[in-house]
Amino acid sequence: MDSREKILSQVRKNQPGVAMLPDLNFSSSSDNIAEKFSTVLVNIGGAVLEVSGWDELHASLVTNFTNKRIVTTIPELNQRIGTVDFRQDPHLLENVALAVLPGKFAVAENGAVWITDEMMGDRALPFICENLALVIRKQDILPTLNEAYQQIGMSSYNLGTFIAGPSKTADIEQSLVLGAHGAKSLVVYLMK
Repeated sequence: MDSREKILSQVRKNQPGVAMLPDLNFSSSSDNIAEKFSTVLVNIGGAVLEVSGWDELHASLVTNFTNKRIVTTIPELNQRIGTVDFRQDPHLLENVALAVLPGKFAVAENGAVWITDEMMGDRALPFICENLALVIRKQDILPTLNEAYQQIGMSSYNLGTFIAGPSKTADIEQSLVLGAHGAKSLVVYLMK
């Protein structure tokens, strides 16, 4: 037996025993889940507004974005805001003051909202607009990312992303810049 075989023989003899994998079933509490989501999102620079319906949401948009260019992919708001068919001409996304998009669900532990390309209308929209508003139902807030990944793992989509807070970046001199890689502000509307 040569040296190589001796070494390999010793390695084979000294293998660790079989170990059980850890339990990955994380328990989560849905107590005050909307409050937890709101706290986290506000702490990272976003805003949360609870609304009871589309009329109240529209009133909030009009109050905060008077005479500004607003686009949406939400059919319930198209009649109130006015439809812009930017799917045919992406140049219509220029100078969008506010994009209002639906979210699939939100995650309380990190303040993120999951959206897919079907909800965006155009992949660039949530990142090219100056301000972003995402609309989710209050009951669609999940406690943890583990639960979120269980939901998105079974879905079919071309592009999906979590969006949490406004876009922020800082350089080595610690100069904080908002909106360099996305929207300058984010508001999440929670529909009751």
